Amino acid sequence: MGARRGILVAPPRVTRVSGAVETPGDPAVPDRGAGAVVTVVLAALSMLGPFTIDTVFPAFARMGAELGADATAMQQVTSVYMLAFAVMSVFHGPISDALGRKPVMVAGLVGYVVASVGCALAPNLAVLLVMRTLQGTCAGAATIVSRVVVRDMFAGPAAHRLMSRIMMIFSVAPAIAPVAGGWLLQVGDWRTIFWAVAGYGALAALAVLVVLPETHPPQERSPLRVGAVVRSLVLVGRHPRMVRLALVTAFVMAGQFVYIMGAPIIVVDLFGLGERDFWVLFVPIIGGLMVGAWLSGRLAERVPRTRLVDLALAVGLLAAVLNVAIVAGAPRLPFAMIGPALLALAIAVAFPAIQLEILDGFPHHRGAAASLGTFASLAFNAVLAGAIVPLVAGSLLEVATTALLLTLLGLGLWVLHRRADRHA
Repeated sequence: MGARRGILVAPPRVTRVSGAVETPGDPAVPDRGAGAVVTVVLAALSMLGPFTIDTVFPAFARMGAELGADATAMQQVTSVYMLAFAVMSVFHGPISDALGRKPVMVAGLVGYVVASVGCALAPNLAVLLVMRTLQGTCAGAATIVSRVVVRDMFAGPAAHRLMSRIMMIFSVAPAIAPVAGGWLLQVGDWRTIFWAVAGYGALAALAVLVVLPETHPPQERSPLRVGAVVRSLVLVGRHPRMVRLALVTAFVMAGQFVYIMGAPIIVVDLFGLGERDFWVLFVPIIGGLMVGAWLSGRLAERVPRTRLVDLALAVGLLAAVLNVAIVAGAPRLPFAMIGPALLALAIAVAFPAIQLEILDGFPHHRGAAASLGTFASLAFNAVLAGAIVPLVAGSLLEVATTALLLTLLGLGLWVLHRRADRHA
């Protein structure tokens, strides 16, 4: 405990305030009614990523036919978005440490709307990829900074419960998004999808302006200078704790994301279904995420945070092994989705706790910690979408084996992190 390399790595002292937990200097926690509205808005911001990625999946075949791109080229529509999101995610958090949370989120959402309109108007694949890159550059301002807002407002089990509630609502997005994309294709072409997400971004920006409080007061902000931002990133990014937890997040989430990123190939090519059948893949996964997030919130005050992650990742490994066994024996629906659903449940139990481990480790650089904690996962997901998925999506067994290896890596890194923390 105490300071290490200039960074406080122990959770800050907290005091009870009206049944919630508040850190010194944090803004007042909103009342229960306002808290419910804030929860919905924060969840809506976190849903921006799934809507941007998954609504487009049902349109890949039409987009490829119109733009003259094969399946591998169309995977780059997802990959460039994820890569841009990852690169820019490094800066959104530190900038919000300097300017405040709301200005960064609103500016990012405005840029996202402009980029979405550009996608809708793209005349060819090259322009579409440029606009998707701009989308990814701007989208993280809302999704990443919204996590920091949670920790600004609450601490301890209260923050864990709120993070879990947000994840429960967020979990619906990957199930709704491809279904919504399929239905939008019934009323228009693939460009209609981008007009729809542009409208969602505009509504999200309005909600941030009207509903969310500014949770990072001026007296706690860092200087808005390039040197100060870079120093903040270097200070947090070189810390062994940050490196370990960022890699844990990347590999644990990748075990599930191999299915999400490979959805167009899995649903259409491996399951032999159509553009309106993406619910077959997403509903079981989202069901697992929702149950896992609910369990995580319920267990927040009953099980120590690190112990909860221990148990969740162990269950995730068992689920990944079961998944391989089921697919190897009889890769048919609905049995082929049992393993992914259980794996999603385990990940959802662990995710809020891991995120709070990251944010609590760097209380004076929460924005930088949130950015770097997300960067490794996003960067790896971009590689997953653009390079790994096309290589391993030849069969369901290959996909399941890849998910098992990624889950095993995530658990192994978490064990190393726990040992390092004990020795520290």
